[in-house]
Amino acid sequence: MKIGIDKIGFYAPHMYVDMNKLAVARNVEPEKFTIGIGQEKMAIAPITQDPVTLAANAALMILDESDREKIDFVIFGTESGIDNSKSGAVYVHHLLGLNPNARSIEVKQACYGATAGIQMAKGHIALNPDSRVLVLGSDIARYGLNTSGESTQGAGAVAMVISADPKIMALENQSAYLTADIMDFWRPVYSDTAFVDGKFSNEQYIYFFTTVWEQYKAKSGLDLNDFEAICFHLPYTKMGLKALRTVVEEADEATQEKLLANYQSSTTYNRNVGNIYTGSLYLSLISLLEQSEQLKDGSRIGLYSYGSGAVGEFFTGILQPNYRKYLQTKSHTELFASRTEISIEEYEEVFQQTIPIDGSTATFEATKDPATIYLAGMKDNMRQYVNKAN
Repeated sequence: MKIGIDKIGFYAPHMYVDMNKLAVARNVEPEKFTIGIGQEKMAIAPITQDPVTLAANAALMILDESDREKIDFVIFGTESGIDNSKSGAVYVHHLLGLNPNARSIEVKQACYGATAGIQMAKGHIALNPDSRVLVLGSDIARYGLNTSGESTQGAGAVAMVISADPKIMALENQSAYLTADIMDFWRPVYSDTAFVDGKFSNEQYIYFFTTVWEQYKAKSGLDLNDFEAICFHLPYTKMGLKALRTVVEEADEATQEKLLANYQSSTTYNRNVGNIYTGSLYLSLISLLEQSEQLKDGSRIGLYSYGSGAVGEFFTGILQPNYRKYLQTKSHTELFASRTEISIEEYEEVFQQTIPIDGSTATFEATKDPATIYLAGMKDNMRQYVNKAN
């Protein structure tokens, strides 16, 4: 039985900052952002969008009434959780009107969470072939204004339906994974911004990739010449290229050219959204599927997932017949076209808006937020969500 991605889509907030203008404001050469790390625009979440609303809006783009009835497991991968007890999945389950006879959980391991969700979903479907699982990767990356990590922020979410007989990608069973207790990136419970040892994190990202790649080859008997493309977790788009370059010469010349060309296609959306942590790898996959003209039915795609702290995994999928028919290319093109650029001053003002943590009541102005689902305020220590469609 084939199990894999039946539907996939993403959502990003309606505002963004131009990275050239951010560089000028920070007295940095623009090429450091646009070429050095490979970022062009950075999505900015207004106070009316949090990881729950981003995830719910991403799911709205792909679900139909049949999905709402058949989904019996919601797995929410995030490292921007809004509650230390209640999972974001429960909120999303309610906002989407899903079948109440379902499991709903949240998974945390830095940027790896959504990948863990996919692997759990595969096991669930293997035991329950008629089930459908909604896997979400949703985050708001925050490092602080005028910090070294500011240029690698972002906001957005990816939603996937995992099922038997998938229409887009069948996930192969072989994978390789690695865990090591390191401190390359972390966010203590008392901090709303992350701490990162950038140089060390980059080194560990590549070390984990080369390690799981070697393990995968030994387990599977495959090599680079068996792949049409490899997608990477992308904290910034140059990071994956650094990793790919460590192994690309293992392939013949034609395959090298193909892998490098498809890598560029896989970064198009990430360059214009920024870092969305758990969703970054799958935003890259969406970009590849919708932007590459070289892919064909039956292509094998590699996926490298990395979550600081750290866990890494390499796994693969096979594109299914007529997979392009089931992509959300038009909706995603419209989403990008509808976004509004904001000034650096406006961005800094939005960044400093915060949700009350003292139990006070707050109402948020949402007239400028075009999202169907948004955060309307706080009351009695509870977030007040609104679905305009209801």
